[in-house]
Amino acid sequence: MSPIRILVVDDHAVVRNGVRFVLEKQPGWEICGEAQTGREGVAAAKELKPDVVIQDITLPELSGMEVLRQVKKALPDTEVIMFTAHEMEDLVHQVFDAGGRSYLLKTDDPSHLIEAVRAAAEHKAYFTPRVSQIILRRLQSGSMGERPTPGNSLTGREREAVKFIAEGRTNKELADVLGVSLRTAESHRAAVMQKLGLKTIGELIRYALRNGIIEP
Repeated sequence: MSPIRILVVDDHAVVRNGVRFVLEKQPGWEICGEAQTGREGVAAAKELKPDVVIQDITLPELSGMEVLRQVKKALPDTEVIMFTAHEMEDLVHQVFDAGGRSYLLKTDDPSHLIEAVRAAAEHKAYFTPRVSQIILRRLQSGSMGERPTPGNSLTGREREAVKFIAEGRTNKELADVLGVSLRTAESHRAAVMQKLGLKTIGELIRYALRNGIIEP
């Protein structure tokens, strides 16, 4: 079996340890690094250049979707497996549209994780039966060519803003994270709300939950 270097990005130590326990039993497979936040995950991927990244979709500091996009942009040959507790059809489609190779639930049998890593290392997709049904429904509905929703067209910085606003952070905290002035942060907040067609913070929170940007 060919050696495979794997980076695990999850904010829960028990998940990272569990993934390590399952995968390092495979001959030649190595967990080359771990990260707890989205930003740490992107930085670790760029430094370690793993064959496969296994990551959650809800992460501190940077959403899992944004981590996926940044990793694929910086490292096209590194494959990403989304490993999450969220079973949402919209998220499944977003992950594969963004270049992910597999979408696994943390309740899936560990054998699926092994097979997904093996497939990803060969630059192939892996679908569990549940995810296959979701993809099949999309194909049957003829929606594979649909234009992305406004939410899917957010930039990385806009996704960061959505996460912080939905978490109840202040404009000053948003300004500090984005490295901009308070006035610019206020404008950024208003622009994101307008782009998504949302009028209230409650609507934004529901959007962020639905798209896996924050956890319930």
